[in-house]
Amino acid sequence: ISGPSGVGKDATLQALKMRDLALHYVITATTRAPREGEEDGRDYFFYTRQEFEKLIAGGELLEHAVVYEDYKGIPKQQIREAMASGLDVILRVDVQGAASLRDLCPEAVLIFLVPSSVKEWHARLNNRNSETAQSMQVRIDTVKRELEYLPIFDYMVVNRHNCLEEAVDSIVGIIKTEHLRTVPRKISL
Repeated sequence: ISGPSGVGKDATLQALKMRDLALHYVITATTRAPREGEEDGRDYFFYTRQEFEKLIAGGELLEHAVVYEDYKGIPKQQIREAMASGLDVILRVDVQGAASLRDLCPEAVLIFLVPSSVKEWHARLNNRNSETAQSMQVRIDTVKRELEYLPIFDYMVVNRHNCLEEAVDSIVGIIKTEHLRTVPRKISL
């Protein structure tokens, strides 16, 4: 699952987790500081820049990228364990990460989460109260570039304001649809 900053990826994943489905949620590693209420090992694995660079050098990440001046990446071991479990694996990645995953794992199902409008998206970012004018402009410029990647995604889900459960229903529907394929996707790493 991917999408622009502020679209509600974390809220969508939390609501999906509340459904108690047979899914494995991969935890992303990052060098950004935890936001209020976030916990290491639950929301993200928080690393210093030096620690993260050691993971990169050791080849311990499936993919990684610099996003808004911080590293983000997916630890390989988590993916291997999740795939071995036989559960469907859910990853929260930025658009760069989705592009890398598409190259590494062409059969992966990629979902792009979008707000219902640009106005709604701006309001969500403003409501965070964590954006400076400069960081807001960086995010706006980044989203323009991210939208160019839309063709690599298999599905697009709209996460409208105050309609989170509809977005989650759509994602659950995608998972069910993928299980009904006559020729299942074969995913390997």
